[in-house]
Amino acid sequence: MRIVLDRARCTGIGICESFAPTVFEVDDNGELVVLSAEVPEGALDEVTAAVEGCPALALRLEP
Repeated sequence: MRIVLDRARCTGIGICESFAPTVFEVDDNGELVVLSAEVPEGALDEVTAAVEGCPALALRLEP
């Protein structure tokens, strides 16, 4: 699965990072960095929680 970020919607508050810190990181400028475009093996539950927990609806998963 591929992680898609809508930068225009992202507020950079870091909820996704708290769910999946090995996949998402908010940089020093407050911008979200997706560390892996593909969901890493074994991280689907964490990434799904991050996508579902995003209040700005800035993340989605694509096959």
